[in-house]
Amino acid sequence: MATPPDKPTEGGPADVLVVFGITGDLAKKMTLRSLYRLERRDLLGVPVIGVAVDDWTVDRLRQHARDAIQATGEQLDEEVFNRFAQRLSYVAGDFGDPDTFKRVGEATGAARSPAYYLEIPPSLFGAVVAGLDAASLLPPDARVIVEKPFGHDLASARALAAELHQHLDESQLYRIDHFLGKMGLEEFLYLRFANTILEPVWNRNHVSSVQITMAEQFGVEDRGHFYDPVGALRDVVVNHLFQLLAAAAMEPPAGGDAATLKDAKYAVLRSIADAEPVCYIRGQYEGYREIDGVAKDSSTETYAALRLEIDNWRWEGVPFFIRTGKCLPMTETEVRLVFRHPPRLAFVSGERRRRPAPDQLVVRLDPGTGIRITLDALRADSPRPAPIFLDMEFAQEGGEAPTPYEVLLHAALAGDTTPFTRQDAVEESWRILQPLLDAPPPVESYAKGSWGPAGCERLIAGFGAWHEPWVSG
Repeated sequence: MATPPDKPTEGGPADVLVVFGITGDLAKKMTLRSLYRLERRDLLGVPVIGVAVDDWTVDRLRQHARDAIQATGEQLDEEVFNRFAQRLSYVAGDFGDPDTFKRVGEATGAARSPAYYLEIPPSLFGAVVAGLDAASLLPPDARVIVEKPFGHDLASARALAAELHQHLDESQLYRIDHFLGKMGLEEFLYLRFANTILEPVWNRNHVSSVQITMAEQFGVEDRGHFYDPVGALRDVVVNHLFQLLAAAAMEPPAGGDAATLKDAKYAVLRSIADAEPVCYIRGQYEGYREIDGVAKDSSTETYAALRLEIDNWRWEGVPFFIRTGKCLPMTETEVRLVFRHPPRLAFVSGERRRRPAPDQLVVRLDPGTGIRITLDALRADSPRPAPIFLDMEFAQEGGEAPTPYEVLLHAALAGDTTPFTRQDAVEESWRILQPLLDAPPPVESYAKGSWGPAGCERLIAGFGAWHEPWVSG
């Protein structure tokens, strides 16, 4: 077994990328396109070795890559693609066969800093890492990138980590969460702390509540076999949405190194009390049980809404409301700060004399990134006050942004662990949600195209209502 480094540090640049599961759905929809885009920006710079059980040739992989990239709508530059295609090679074999890893070793040659990307089910993580270790393919500067989910509850998350830590130091594990590539942590924190009109009011003294929404207009479709054992809470809340919560709530880190940033994120999660089942709403859209792969009596939630409290100086008394669901009216992800109500204004008369609406600040992450400020305003030609919107979309300011996987794969290849999740944060996330897994409330039905079950309004009672996400245009 390879010996992990005594004093792990962030690795340097990788000298090869090995993708286990390169013939799968994730590579088809995300990875190959992102690698091609890195090639176009002259940021790839390493051989890419695909490993899968399929009996493919390298020519078939290259044609598959061409088809997959074009299917995403990417405009293909032949010169760029030819450079990318020349980087590709392929190893066929079963992940449980030691000979597969022998062939992987022959393909990687004398690589000293290999990056292994496991686009495979988590149940296979341990077998692949053990196979790499047995074949002496885990030098100290090796890194292993794994996809969510990181366990299905607190106990399994700890067990998975223990299995992987037999072969890897924690610093060598890069837990990828594509939401951390939509707007990077550094960009989010810069917005918060570099602007003196925002930072002083980003706390309990001025904020009444925080709403985090991840709405998806589509349903489970042909993913019933995968989704039904998982559900919305495990699929996106414990990872994607907790990452957004941490970015919105954390204190300014004292440094820019990965460890300091992750310490600040961990501190937020550590301050969140265990979630309470009475503050958790589960929904299931009508027709879900008719999907192939879904149990006819399934109680899996396709909608989840919950209330969390952060017990620290900045956020004590401010509820964080999180909701996510499928078959909702739109696809949109945002963090919304709802500020406290101002008092009534005595100088306003007649119909105009109503309590001003609270201001809001929205950071949108999907489908595009942007910022909106909502203010209450009175205009001379209006009989009553009305909201006005100050919007900025990053794409209009700086052109097309990199895709999330483009950002994260580049970081992994560069040895930058900043945008990846650390084990202590994984365990704290599961600790918070474990009571909801142990005692889930009944699932409520909701109509497709609605904003979820009726219970979601009860959850937010006393703090206004759920705000419809910001849609540009």
